[in-house]
Amino acid sequence: MSAEDCGGGDVYSGGRRLRCGHTTGTCAAAATKAAITALLSGTFPSETGIVTPGGKELTLRIESPRMDHDAAQCAVRKDGGDDIDATDGLLVFSEVRRRDDGAFRIDGGEGVGRVTRKGLDQPVGAAAINSVPRMMIDAAAREVCERFGHTGGADVVISIPGGREAAERTFNPRLGIVNGISVLGTSGIVEPMSNRAITETIRAELSIRRAEGERNALLVPGNYGMSYLSDLGLDRESAVMCSNFIGEALDIACELGFGSILIVGNLGKLVKVAGGMMNTHSRNGDCRMEIMTAAAIRSGCDMQTAERILDCVTTDDALSVLESAGITDRTVKVLTDRMDFYLRNRVSAGTGIGAAVFSSVYGRIGLTENAERIITDMSGRI
Repeated sequence: MSAEDCGGGDVYSGGRRLRCGHTTGTCAAAATKAAITALLSGTFPSETGIVTPGGKELTLRIESPRMDHDAAQCAVRKDGGDDIDATDGLLVFSEVRRRDDGAFRIDGGEGVGRVTRKGLDQPVGAAAINSVPRMMIDAAAREVCERFGHTGGADVVISIPGGREAAERTFNPRLGIVNGISVLGTSGIVEPMSNRAITETIRAELSIRRAEGERNALLVPGNYGMSYLSDLGLDRESAVMCSNFIGEALDIACELGFGSILIVGNLGKLVKVAGGMMNTHSRNGDCRMEIMTAAAIRSGCDMQTAERILDCVTTDDALSVLESAGITDRTVKVLTDRMDFYLRNRVSAGTGIGAAVFSSVYGRIGLTENAERIITDMSGRI
């Protein structure tokens, strides 16, 4: 099976079939398999087969082989498919050396980051090679050793030239992973336009906050939310960007055991939550004006005002219509009550949930019922 095949069903965008790729973890495991084969047989294969954790069989080309008397090294090139990927095209090297004690040790070299904060997949000080890639590398090394009758084990060092520079285009610096990228992958396959990388980053950031002892999770959908935090007396460094993935971020925060969750964001994004939308990307729907119009009608607006709201392009334009009609406060209260309803229904029982809603023109416009208490708990003041 080639890396172009996603296996879980074709992925399309704009009517075009998108090409899948393979993860850095898959590259590292395949390079390890080829390098240890060369070390034990004296010859590098031109390509090697690997089975991903998702059960997909890939055949990957081996590049840059090099061998001396006690070590063998080769690489597999990362292929991100049609996904947007900072690591696409990088060579993932594996260097292996024999051991004589039966152990298999895996470490990172050039371009592979080091963990400096608690709460990530690996402990502080370890190479940022996540658990699933480590299992893949270990399994590949053991399979070859068993085939050749080598019982002494091996040292494996994964390196990615250019990884340090690529890491600057990722979330690694924010996560406390320094001097390189992470070796990642849960399925072994990169799915084009996949949401997995974003949700994994959200999980990693929230895990760090929880490991550092924080009881409250602070979520912001985007840069607008970040800019409002100082108005609430909240620390930007504590905030986790959740992009459009509000529902997934809430699920992860509940799973990690946060006592309370606060979302701070612009009305243009959060108004969709008032309609029950937990992924606010435009491809999942818009309905901003329809939701605002329904709230305005419930607040007593006339048909002419409702039509004006429906014709608005932005939520700030809609707020100006509400202001002219004298029903801003009532309408915002309807919206925040609906946000509160859907947010409460998403989180676990006993988890506090609140939202602070801002406008880029009008500033803070509303809080859900528990938001003020959560803000006070987080900052000591409001």
